[in-house]
Amino acid sequence: MRACGSLLLARARPGIVVAVVLAAGALAGCGASGQRVPAVSGLPIPIGSRVAVRRTTCDRGQSAFCSVELVVVDPRYRSSHDLLRAERELLRRRHWAKADAPEGLELSADSPGDHLRVIYATAGDDIQGIDRGWITRVRPVTLALARAMFANSSALSMQLVLGTG
Repeated sequence: MRACGSLLLARARPGIVVAVVLAAGALAGCGASGQRVPAVSGLPIPIGSRVAVRRTTCDRGQSAFCSVELVVVDPRYRSSHDLLRAERELLRRRHWAKADAPEGLELSADSPGDHLRVIYATAGDDIQGIDRGWITRVRPVTLALARAMFANSSALSMQLVLGTG
């Protein structure tokens, strides 16, 4: 339990404490809206690849949702396209279903059971989409993608969202 509820819990009866703790678990903390964030641990990436940048963003509008934006890098691949092919093959082997991506340069896949959806593209393709106003990324992700592209590094932009399952 977060600190904001600790004084209240200190004076409550044990049965009430259990109910409060369960309710707090349903919410993401004091004053939170209860939005869930996708678990990055559920996303397979090629062995040896690493997450260079990770940012969680939440849209609190009428169709509220949270997503995790990632930049995944792996210098063992000759190009971002090679890394993209490795990611696509790994998702296929793990039985992720190909899905329609929101933008033409991106790929998308749904996890088994439709619990997660990943939208992914090479660093260069995402920078192109950002530049043309087709997509938006948080600033740290955009900067990391641009650095990777200009350094000719193998990098992917990935966005993980909760599925419908």
